[in-house]
Amino acid sequence: MFVLSTVKDTIPVLPANFGIDTEEALINEINKKYANRVLHDVGLCICLFDLTEAGEGKVRYGDGCHWYKVKFRMVVFRPFASEVILAKVKSSDEDGIRLSVGFFDDIYVPLGYLPQPSAFDPNERSHFWLPDSEATSAHELLESPTAERMYIDQGDIVRVRVEADEFYDDEPGPPKATEGVAVKREARRPPYTITCSVAEQGLGPVSWWKSAQPEAEVMDDT
Repeated sequence: MFVLSTVKDTIPVLPANFGIDTEEALINEINKKYANRVLHDVGLCICLFDLTEAGEGKVRYGDGCHWYKVKFRMVVFRPFASEVILAKVKSSDEDGIRLSVGFFDDIYVPLGYLPQPSAFDPNERSHFWLPDSEATSAHELLESPTAERMYIDQGDIVRVRVEADEFYDDEPGPPKATEGVAVKREARRPPYTITCSVAEQGLGPVSWWKSAQPEAEVMDDT
């Protein structure tokens, strides 16, 4: 889930911080610049792990800062494909489920990665799984008894498998125009998203599988 990524940069130390130890000042500036920032094709930066190299500070004309060429390692959030992680259900809609791990909310489970057969209940605003059902359409599933449905509710802790991740570089710019007619800008996309699956045994809300744990432990003892 977390990896170390090496980064090179030129970091300024403000004149107000000249009295602070140089390493401490650089660590503060690096965390200020990189923490909670997505690096394209790298992941979500969490915090500085260590400062491995720092050159001699140089003053540039006009700002009075000391600029240091540095090399450091960042703790980066980027789960690898097929990794199983725990997350919390943030919301659900007709397109799938959105998950959160607390510090990162752009984790999604599309319809194709839900256990089958399943459907979205508009009254509960949740998806549900109907195991051992022969129903194939959403209409048939929604006519099933509520007591037989296994819901994935908002706030549930779920175990999911990472299928893929995607980076999107949404650089700001003026809206394009075609033949004098301004084209509306597309909705802003998150810079980093993760696609997950719950369509396997053992995946989904952890409460689904708690009843199976004691039996497994008994089998191990025998």
